[in-house]
Amino acid sequence: MRASSVERLILETLSREQTHLTSLQIYEQIRERLPAVNPSTVYRALERLVKRGKVSVSDIGIGSTVYEILTNGLHHHFVCQQCGLIQTIHHEDIERFFATVENKYHFKVITNHLILFGICEHCIGGT
Repeated sequence: MRASSVERLILETLSREQTHLTSLQIYEQIRERLPAVNPSTVYRALERLVKRGKVSVSDIGIGSTVYEILTNGLHHHFVCQQCGLIQTIHHEDIERFFATVENKYHFKVITNHLILFGICEHCIGGT
């Protein structure tokens, strides 16, 4: 089994699902097409894809690290701690924040997937 075929299936899976998936969820979907694959092979392939900027890795508060494809460019998320809603934040909105932090603290931000936790409008009772 070639690493490139596992990486290709990971990218296909993440592209098809268009959501955050754990390495176990990715493994379970890939195993249907590559029965000989094992979880550690999938995890190593995910690490390579993250290093190459094809996939983001995040903690969205569900107890497991999740992965998401970056074909639509850099973006970030709000995660509601009550209902679990995940809302996308455009990178342009966060870029200004990163620039402010970099200038003020003389620190180069390399985060490619910022997750902000809080309470959504619906859970607050705004709708």
